[in-house]
Amino acid sequence: MQRIVTITNPQGLHLRPSMAFAQLAEQFQCNVTVTLDGRSVNGKSIWDLISLEALAGSELTLEADGPDAVEALEALAALLARDTPEN
Repeated sequence: MQRIVTITNPQGLHLRPSMAFAQLAEQFQCNVTVTLDGRSVNGKSIWDLISLEALAGSELTLEADGPDAVEALEALAALLARDTPEN
């Protein structure tokens, strides 16, 4: 399962949203992969997510593989759709 999400947070995918994303991804059994510009990382790793250096407006491809992939993609896409600085 795949879904494309645009980063709307003006600060991009910095530490706090990366941490929130990884923590949420950990709650699911499926594998989560995040891809930006052909580079794929483990969506359950804060440090991998930060290494993407995803700026506001970046299009990420979220991919989930496993028994709860649909639920994971829905929850993770909703998290990234928030554009408040608190993310």
